[in-house]
Amino acid sequence: MSTATQSIPVNLTRKDFVSDQTVRWCPGCGDYAILATIQKVLPDIGVPKENIVFISGIGCSSRFPYYMNTYGIHSIHGRAPTLATGLAIANPELSVWVVTGDGDGLSIGGNHLIHAIRRNVNLNIILFNNRIYGLTKGQYSPTSRQGKITKSSPMGSIEQPINPLALAMAAEGTFIARSIDAHTQHLAETLYAAATHKGVSFIEVYQNCVIFNPTEWTGLDDRKMRDDNIIYLEHGKPMVFGKDLDKGIRLNGFTPEVVELGNGISESDLLVHDETSPQLAFILSSMEWPEFPAPMGVIRAVNKLTYAEGLMGQVKAAQKAKGTGDLAALYRAVDTWTVSEREGVQTDVSDDLPLALDDEYMQSLEPERVPTSAIQDHLTRDQISVLEPKA
Repeated sequence: MSTATQSIPVNLTRKDFVSDQTVRWCPGCGDYAILATIQKVLPDIGVPKENIVFISGIGCSSRFPYYMNTYGIHSIHGRAPTLATGLAIANPELSVWVVTGDGDGLSIGGNHLIHAIRRNVNLNIILFNNRIYGLTKGQYSPTSRQGKITKSSPMGSIEQPINPLALAMAAEGTFIARSIDAHTQHLAETLYAAATHKGVSFIEVYQNCVIFNPTEWTGLDDRKMRDDNIIYLEHGKPMVFGKDLDKGIRLNGFTPEVVELGNGISESDLLVHDETSPQLAFILSSMEWPEFPAPMGVIRAVNKLTYAEGLMGQVKAAQKAKGTGDLAALYRAVDTWTVSEREGVQTDVSDDLPLALDDEYMQSLEPERVPTSAIQDHLTRDQISVLEPKA
């Protein structure tokens, strides 16, 4: 989300964004890395600290505003996008950040999240995805894998998990990206790109819950293993990955597949990343680790009219056609009336209505009785056991 900056240079450091509040996450929580990374990125986006706001809902991640030395709102469950939308429209100079989790953002807040994305509101939305409810102590979340055993799914979750990237694509988000808490340099680059985008930015961050889901991202957060399990996307470059850059992604018909370079396969056979292609973005959003390397980086980035631009355009057009509105004149318009306590309510209906009219009206509401079968007659007067149902 881009925003206007002051003409006077603003020299800020990470310390300027560190609040005086004690951070109350579990030791080793991935949220610490995300917090520190955002605090390092904000001095570089060129926005005065007074123009930066963090808004959250409910959950572990939603304690974020307390730990940022900026304006902030710790709001109600799932509703952060609605507050952020109003704030961003009321003051377009602000850099508004929404911090949410897979539970807060995709269950009770799913509807609000979808509409904030589809409207292209000037927001940065960061979704911490640890695939578990952490604050309420380990229930399965909307992104938990099928079969996940938790306190609320002791025999394994039977639900199909939500794919956050695919959801953002379905809402036609103009900036969609993914990173991971353990790779702070990549996370910083992704957050900076989001902050400088005009319109809505949606960033899914794989985050490790060390208490209730500590092995969810094993293979992605390990420095020794991640290069073989993550594909880092760069616009205009072929999709190569692996510790030795010896693997890639190509299309087999309409289906992506992992190939090894060599033996007749070269980089020219691979998919080339295009941030503007919705078709490619859907393909990337469907690539689930461990079947595929996890796509990381900017998946989609396009420029479209923002919600505030469209709204202000309508206001200016209305003012040009009809002049600046006058609220006082609207209150005193022709179509008004006065209600007085001293005057009784006048109607054309008499209080002395015949009771027969009420009976006639009620009879008109009764449905016509249709002929019933013998079995229906039995069901209306007998218990089901009397009918002696056969197995």
